[in-house]
Amino acid sequence: MIKRQQIKDLLKSTDFNTEVTVMGWVKTFRNNQFIALNDGSCMGNIQVVVDFNNTDENLLKRITTGAAIKATGTLIESLGKGQTVEIKASEVEILGDSDPEKFPLQPKKHSLEFLREIAHLRFRTNTFNAVFKVRHALSFAIHQFYNERGFVYMHTPVITASDAEGAGEMFKVTTLDFDKTPRTDDGKVDFSEDFFGRATNLTVSGQLEGELAAMAFGQIYTFGPTFRAENSNTTRHLAEFWMIEPEVAFADLENNMELAEDMMKYVISYAKENCKEELAFLNNRLLEEEKQKPQNERSELSLLEKLDFCLANDFQRLTYTEAIDILKASKPNQKKQFKYLIDSWGADLQSEHERYLVEKHFKRPVILTDYPKDIKSFYMRLNDDNKTVAAMDILFPGIGEMIGGSQREERMDVLKQRMDEMGVPQEELWWYLDTRRFGSAPHAGFGLGFERLVLFVTGMTNIRDVIAFPRFPKSAEF
Repeated sequence: MIKRQQIKDLLKSTDFNTEVTVMGWVKTFRNNQFIALNDGSCMGNIQVVVDFNNTDENLLKRITTGAAIKATGTLIESLGKGQTVEIKASEVEILGDSDPEKFPLQPKKHSLEFLREIAHLRFRTNTFNAVFKVRHALSFAIHQFYNERGFVYMHTPVITASDAEGAGEMFKVTTLDFDKTPRTDDGKVDFSEDFFGRATNLTVSGQLEGELAAMAFGQIYTFGPTFRAENSNTTRHLAEFWMIEPEVAFADLENNMELAEDMMKYVISYAKENCKEELAFLNNRLLEEEKQKPQNERSELSLLEKLDFCLANDFQRLTYTEAIDILKASKPNQKKQFKYLIDSWGADLQSEHERYLVEKHFKRPVILTDYPKDIKSFYMRLNDDNKTVAAMDILFPGIGEMIGGSQREERMDVLKQRMDEMGVPQEELWWYLDTRRFGSAPHAGFGLGFERLVLFVTGMTNIRDVIAFPRFPKSAEF
């Protein structure tokens, strides 16, 4: 059995003059004597001091950046700057060589674009060590939040025959032979010959299935992969991403907003408490980046200040109609500084409008409610004015929309009418309509794109840098 100590524990240890064994990857090797070793348990390295006079020269040549080694020796108090402990090695063993001529992660600053090309190795950098530790913490906090509140975790289908969003941008799932595709008499693909006997896709949302479960368990949440075949190459879009989608029976829009605000504050607080080292590193990294920008493009808040900003303030709630009035009268709109000018009620808000409301007007997170029915999905509850739906979007600084949700339409007749208006086939969603036939009840839910949450909490600017192996148009590497 392999026995070793984790570097994160040894860096805090005062148990000097004891024998320890560490295993990790070489970050640097200086003067044939000082190894900076990291095992992934923390961002910090431990210094391993080699007695080069009594070490085989061939072994010393193999201690290169990226090599995996095992070092046994005595934990001693360090006299050097920047560390409190180090290991005086009595034995060093190479576990895996790394050719210094070919290893792409040399000890220097690399661009994020370059690191995306070697995503299989970028975890070994401090930046991505921090990002994915924070991602882990946020994921754990999501589950803990819902578990503490008695929610049931549901695994909804990855393969589905329904398009929950009605957007039509879905990846098809098939086992048909493309060279010999079966056709019907009218020349269309005959999906009855396919594996499932019908056309199927990768899911864009677990919401509709989540609603079914909420009608039995009362409160559930999903947390799983979702897919969208949108040909978008922006810093905010992925083809494969993760979604958190709670659904709660006997809840209205007000309950929905309270749950969403509580969840956001809970998970951000958890990350702040449990990822202090990582967030401090990411905060400093962002400050250095900001220095390279012109003064007018710099963020008013540091990363840590932005997180505190969301924790310290109650989220501002206002209707879409109130927001339109504010935006129409705003200086950027009057002076035509918005890329998309707001001139009438019914416009779909863009990120620039959302950020103006959060960062300039209210200076706090914002929850917008009661959107025009024509720009929202069929399942959102129609308000009494017959013009708006009981929808909500939560807007955050620097990122715009973070959460989208609504009270769901529980009235069978209204739901059918909305489906017809929006071209959603009733026969395909017979099972969804059944929940309105048998014991229908007011219920509400929302969706949080997990990568957007990680993007916000880490301060990264490209969503491809907060998921291990990003999938986007023309790229499915690794």
